[in-house]
Amino acid sequence: MSTGKAAERDSQWVWNRNLYMARFLVFHLICLAAIWTGVTLEALAICGILYAVRMFAVTAGYHRYFSHRTYKMNRVMQFLMAALAETSAQKGVLWWASHHRHHHKHSDDPEDVHSPVQKGFWYSHVGWLFDPDWADTDDKRVKDLARYPELVWLDRWHILPPTILGVGIWWFFGWAGLIVGFFWSTVLCWHGTFTINSLSHVIGSKRYETGDESRNNWLLALITFGEGWHNNHHHYQASANQGFYWWEYDISYYVLKAMSWVGLVKDLRNPPEHVIADQRHPAAQEDTDSGTDSASDEASSGDAAGWSAGAVSETVQEIGLSATQASEQASRRVSEIKLAATERYDDLSEKASQHYADFSQAATRRVEDIRESARSAHEQAGEQVERIVDSLQNDPKPATD
Repeated sequence: MSTGKAAERDSQWVWNRNLYMARFLVFHLICLAAIWTGVTLEALAICGILYAVRMFAVTAGYHRYFSHRTYKMNRVMQFLMAALAETSAQKGVLWWASHHRHHHKHSDDPEDVHSPVQKGFWYSHVGWLFDPDWADTDDKRVKDLARYPELVWLDRWHILPPTILGVGIWWFFGWAGLIVGFFWSTVLCWHGTFTINSLSHVIGSKRYETGDESRNNWLLALITFGEGWHNNHHHYQASANQGFYWWEYDISYYVLKAMSWVGLVKDLRNPPEHVIADQRHPAAQEDTDSGTDSASDEASSGDAAGWSAGAVSETVQEIGLSATQASEQASRRVSEIKLAATERYDDLSEKASQHYADFSQAATRRVEDIRESARSAHEQAGEQVERIVDSLQNDPKPATD
């Protein structure tokens, strides 16, 4: 890239960042306009409803569906969920999912998008939103979503859903509805969502060892409709429910469950019992028990042949146990594996296409070389025949006695 183009790109980024920061600050300042519009019960009701609807769309849509694919829905519902989530003014669906998937891959390590462990509270809460390192969408992480042109369009025009919602609220409910109902709920939804980035890796309890500082916090779970059971989520990301026990309230999951009863969503994935209990897969335990019994029986026989068979059996059981344990680990990281598999498949597909193109070109050149050699040999043979014929015609006939 030339220096001029690089400077132009940097200038564009500075403009976009300043515009986003200005909008972020203006949204907060506009909330103070309630001093002049007043705070009515109707406006407060609109604020509560918009907060609830949009928090559900962010947690159940942006997070559990688009980022982790923990359940299924048809293409129309997928579009509507994305549009509803974008009314929260938290940028586009592909951008959101891309950065969240990056967060899980590097949770609390130096490459994490918004780790309070690495860069403190304020950066993880809002600062990272204005960091040029996280301005763009990593397309490789959301290839499964980018297959849908309507999602790509929504992501590009993510400013439209909140704008349409704000204008609609103003049109039907006036200035108090706009300021208190729309702007207050938007800012509250922002900071409610951001607490999962900044606080759920600092404050709370750790039920599972997940290799990071993710924690469960009952208050954050209440504010974010279930997202506060964050240690549960990092333990098993492929689950549609983040509250693993009945007392761990998960409002987003309750709504998804109700939606599944009427066919709006389907195939809600839940954690297996042994994952919740943080135990090994039952098959692994059966292999261990079987191996112990077999070893005891063979030790008591004292037979050399029996001992050899027992050793082989133990080896086979150990292999089976290792395979089962590996399968268990894979099941706990199934969402990451699916994402990695998608990237690897795309990479392999590109490499295969390149190899095929190279081979095809080489084969084409080889065929052309063979044809040229054959054509040259044919011409040489023709010339040789002509020389022989000329020689026979020009030679005198042999003398006779």
